[in-house]
Amino acid sequence: MKSQRVVNLAAIAMLFASIWECAQTATAQPFLGRWDLTLKAPDREYPSWLEVWRESGELKAQMVGRWGNARPLPKVEISAGRLLFVSPKEEESSKDDMVFQGSVTKGTLSGTVNGPDGTVWKWTGEKAPALERTRAPKWGKPIQLFNGKDLTGWKMSGAGPPEWTVQNGNLVSPGNGPELIAVSKFQDFKLHIEFNCGKNSNSGVYLRGRYEVQIETESEAEPPSHHTGGVYGFLAPTPELPRSPDQWQTYDITLVGRKVTVVQNGQTVIDNQEIPGITGGALNSQEALPGPLYLQGSEKGRVAFRNIVITAAL
Repeated sequence: MKSQRVVNLAAIAMLFASIWECAQTATAQPFLGRWDLTLKAPDREYPSWLEVWRESGELKAQMVGRWGNARPLPKVEISAGRLLFVSPKEEESSKDDMVFQGSVTKGTLSGTVNGPDGTVWKWTGEKAPALERTRAPKWGKPIQLFNGKDLTGWKMSGAGPPEWTVQNGNLVSPGNGPELIAVSKFQDFKLHIEFNCGKNSNSGVYLRGRYEVQIETESEAEPPSHHTGGVYGFLAPTPELPRSPDQWQTYDITLVGRKVTVVQNGQTVIDNQEIPGITGGALNSQEALPGPLYLQGSEKGRVAFRNIVITAAL
């Protein structure tokens, strides 16, 4: 009889645990998934990205903030229909942790956060689109984005100095200057671009202005996804090719929906993998929309580009 009672109590405990888990999942459900965020500071808007999921009964989250890479968050909670998550001050150049609080209304996530400037910022989030494609793309005609003579078809993100220049038929980054953004916008495309990265230099090619394919010769100590050929913070190049400062190299990149293939110097280093979300430095977080190619000029060193050809899907 005693053994039967123990069995019954264990069964009841398991039932209550199951009910509790279902309740927790139901409470969390409106907040789960990937979100394209916009942080609204007094001076400007910052693109950001958030993913919330449940794992082994525990709530977890990762975030791309105003800069940098996707990173796990130390705290995420859902209580009384509200989401709370914390971005550490060390990641935010802030004297205090940034504590985000928000709720979902008609599918839109919105709330407030204590900004690093001491004011209260508002933020909003829309569910990130799946960007799934049901058929293989048909390709249009190749378009030369850089004429080898001047910056026609491009604009800088801010006034210099320093400024981008054209030298010997090459686009040359000023280092620690503005970004260089193409005027034309594209959705799905194939891109050919050639680059020459100087010693201790860093740049990147932003696809749709949101996803950075890294270029560097100074990030060896950082994670593999921060190395040349990687999609910054998300996808590592495999295999990773040797660093080759002061040498011309090629990227052939195909982006269809969220799926990206990166071929570096004729070697496939990322093969049709999904990009989960925007990378730090994105122009905006509106992933459903077409966007421009942009070349990173805000990092250090000298990086040159040439033969920039894009072929858009029809």
